[in-house]
Amino acid sequence: MLPSRPHHRRLAAAVGIVLAATAGAGLLTVPAHAAPAAAVAASTAEAPLTFPERAELAGVGNTHFLTRDPETGTSTVRSYKDGTGQGYDGRVDLRSTRTDDYVVHVGHYSVEQRNVDASSPLQVPLGVTQTGTVVYAGSAADAVFTSVETETGTVLRKHTAAGTSVVTGFPEGAIWMSVAPATHDHALVTFTDRTGAKWGLLDLATGTVGDIHARTAGAANGDVAVSETHVAWTEGEGTVNPKLFVLDRATDQVREIPLPDRQSDRLQIGLLAGWVVYGEAGGLASGTTNPLHAVTAYSLTDPAAAPVKLLDHLTSSVAAPDGSLYVRGGLVGQGEGMYRIADTGGAKPEVTLVATTGEPTEVVIGSGGLPATVDLDKNGGKLSFAWDFSRTSVDIKVTLRHVRTGKTSQMYETHPAGTTVPFTWDGTVGSSYEGAPNGAYTWQVEAKPLNGIGPTATKTGGFTVTRAVRPHDFNDNAGLDLLSRDTSGRLWRQDSHYSPYANNGQIIDVDAPVSVGTGWQVYDRIEAVGNLAGSPVGDLLARDRDGVLWLYQGNGTGGFATRVRVGGGWQTYDKITGGSDLTGDGRADVLATDRTGVLWLYKSTGNATAPFATRQRIGAGWAGYTKLAATGNIGGAAPGDLVARDKDGVLWLYLGKGDGTFAPRARVGSGWNAYTHIVAVGDSTGDGRADLVGLSPDGNWLYKGTGSWSAPFKGRELMGQTIPVNASQLVF
Repeated sequence: MLPSRPHHRRLAAAVGIVLAATAGAGLLTVPAHAAPAAAVAASTAEAPLTFPERAELAGVGNTHFLTRDPETGTSTVRSYKDGTGQGYDGRVDLRSTRTDDYVVHVGHYSVEQRNVDASSPLQVPLGVTQTGTVVYAGSAADAVFTSVETETGTVLRKHTAAGTSVVTGFPEGAIWMSVAPATHDHALVTFTDRTGAKWGLLDLATGTVGDIHARTAGAANGDVAVSETHVAWTEGEGTVNPKLFVLDRATDQVREIPLPDRQSDRLQIGLLAGWVVYGEAGGLASGTTNPLHAVTAYSLTDPAAAPVKLLDHLTSSVAAPDGSLYVRGGLVGQGEGMYRIADTGGAKPEVTLVATTGEPTEVVIGSGGLPATVDLDKNGGKLSFAWDFSRTSVDIKVTLRHVRTGKTSQMYETHPAGTTVPFTWDGTVGSSYEGAPNGAYTWQVEAKPLNGIGPTATKTGGFTVTRAVRPHDFNDNAGLDLLSRDTSGRLWRQDSHYSPYANNGQIIDVDAPVSVGTGWQVYDRIEAVGNLAGSPVGDLLARDRDGVLWLYQGNGTGGFATRVRVGGGWQTYDKITGGSDLTGDGRADVLATDRTGVLWLYKSTGNATAPFATRQRIGAGWAGYTKLAATGNIGGAAPGDLVARDKDGVLWLYLGKGDGTFAPRARVGSGWNAYTHIVAVGDSTGDGRADLVGLSPDGNWLYKGTGSWSAPFKGRELMGQTIPVNASQLVF
């Protein structure tokens, strides 16, 4: 327990310098041979009480303890019987004699001291009087102390139910007095005289100050503890080499207790009969490791013995009337709460959990995470999720791993602002940030404590990624795959993805082109047609030079199954396109124009051995076009659409009606004869709208869909695609 801070403004600055040792939550103790309070001893043998989560421990008595909410400033005096109690606003202290507990409530104009088991209070007035301004100087046992500056100097007064008396024994010129509990018989008093800052022991029975010692400048901001046999204090607070000293009161010998050279701002100390206990407050919320965070006991009887760790951290601590220490802190495996530390004569002090907050001390990963199924066609191909953590002083890593390929995506967060930590997965995996493939994934979240308190927490699980089939996605990762056949007949697949980071958004290559196989020179026509045969990936149609059409089903890994013969007679068609659902049944259909200019619809059946229903005549007049591309929905309505380039390089849009037919054409623009190939690639950017790609020897260009039939494409953007395009090469 610590002395109360004076309220007189003229003393505030001096108190901050001279009395700062008693301004924080310290561990001031009584002799270990003092008779233990029955209520306190009994509480440790029963089930732990409930301790408020946010509260600090501000006082410990015989039958009650005091908690303080640092956010609201409310203090509550609680019973050891059930943890309930009385709340107070403003400054409140809990003081004790050997048998009784007292609540000291400090107001602006008076101090009220009340025995927790009695109704009549002691009222001590504060403020301006005829002899000077009276300020609260502290309290100890059943006494309240005030100081007043008179014409003859500063006077310290002791107030009890028996009356008021003047404290004697101060050297001449003593000012800025402050009082705090020390032992049952003495209070700790700090003051300043003409020679500097000092501390002494105030005999509570006689009201006399004695055993006066000078305080060094280095101890001005430190903590202090007193027992019948020793005085301990710290020096060098706020530096990387704090020091701890213990004075033997019988011999006046001072020795330094070795501490690690680590930063300390709130080192708290206490004395048991044979031990000095120390710990740096605030370790649980710290973002760095510090050996001073642990509540540690150092033997005063065996200096050669190694220090003993008692708790992993503390936030606040006080002394109990029975000679033990009470600490609001935590221990891995037992959790957060109020612990009692007592010297039982054993090899180390005994630690008992008296009241629990119900919170773990180690890092725990709570609720949250990814859904069982993730549809990356939604929300621009991104997924937002969150996890709850038991504390914020952690280094978090989330790993998503595609089971089949082993490719991963990792997200990090260090020392987040709150315990609920949001993450956003951009829908990519691997070092090239390619689109995440469909299928099974595992997730793992790791939370490493930045302060070193407890082990790294780990939680694992799984989920499934789903996307709609894209006509130009052959390895199932939602990226744009362009297939090209070289002059030797080898088929190549170039995987790419849309990166929002490359040139403020650009389609770029994932890896070098991959060989799909040889012998493809037997075909004079190859088309990517989307999911034609019922599998969840895109397929190919290839027509040989005899007019036989073959179906190659995609296998989802970038290759194709053994070809299946669709039928003959397809040499009658000069243009073939597919990949768009033109009839509204959810399956991609195929369009073909014969050499007389008639457009035919081949409705998909979803059956690989018989993929088309009987062809349906759409209409004549299509001979004037050099290129058709079934684009999917680019006009804003649900059915699939079609674009066609005429001989003059003008591109025309045909909006689908959903029954395989089209509305009258609308002019898109001219200049499209600059492209050797025009490819309907579906949604290549993850924005939910179908796109178009134009390929030429001078560069490859992306036309992003707008979803508007009157202006279906944005201005063209240069792609990072590296496929070389020439007149003898087939690209699709």
